[in-house]
Amino acid sequence: MSCRSVFSVIGIDQCDRDILNAIHLCKEQDAHLSVLIVSLAPTPIGGYGVVVSGAWLLEREADIAAMKKREKQIISLVQTAGLKADVDSYYCEREWAEEIIGQRARFSDVTIIGPDLLHQPALKTPALTGALFHSGRPILVVPTGARATLRPHNVMLAWDGRIEAVRAAREAVNVMATAVDVHVAIVDSDSNDVSDGSPRANIAAYLARHGIKVKVDRLHTCGMSVADLLKQHASEISADMIVMGAYGHSRLRERLFGGVTRTMIETSPIPVFMMR
Repeated sequence: MSCRSVFSVIGIDQCDRDILNAIHLCKEQDAHLSVLIVSLAPTPIGGYGVVVSGAWLLEREADIAAMKKREKQIISLVQTAGLKADVDSYYCEREWAEEIIGQRARFSDVTIIGPDLLHQPALKTPALTGALFHSGRPILVVPTGARATLRPHNVMLAWDGRIEAVRAAREAVNVMATAVDVHVAIVDSDSNDVSDGSPRANIAAYLARHGIKVKVDRLHTCGMSVADLLKQHASEISADMIVMGAYGHSRLRERLFGGVTRTMIETSPIPVFMMR
């Protein structure tokens, strides 16, 4: 992936940490920054089929004013940083936000998801769902205390052979090519899983053809959850980025039971490069 455009979703109540992460990433990649400030409209009591109250209308007007004020603040930040950027805002009902965010994310190389957005429950879900399911582009989740970068020194590729992992690896080829060490982590592999010619061994050969030297690490859960095992191994090898596929199981199952994707998004201490 050649990164020439970065997309960032910002809420009206967020501090500047997420936008500063996006600015840093754009400076590193000499990339254009596209910012979408989203304000979620309150649903009127009783739904839209009833006459709305004056208080509801006043709340909408206040939210729109706050959104426009935030837009001016973001424009000032990116201008001060000297970036090529466009900043837009959108006031929409919660049900539409997912599709709107996904449509905007399609025209950037990566969507950056920062810690402030992850702590906004109302906006986090449509932002993640829109970027993952409606854009066809990868996301970079940057947790609190981590640095936004696409030039990590040590990468761990979480590999299960699924199409989502294939897409993530393909999108992250350039990222891994610049890394010093790349570890392919395979969970609960049998002794023959990574033998020559096996489907799982093919990923090492694929990466090698791109000039990437990889180490294949066979991991066994031994009662641990897959997410905890991946985080532990990433710590053991001093990885500063995890590359992985998102939502290998059905979306409904992931929503009901959590899953590796959700856990990694919410609890990984290092950036996660993820593709659906």
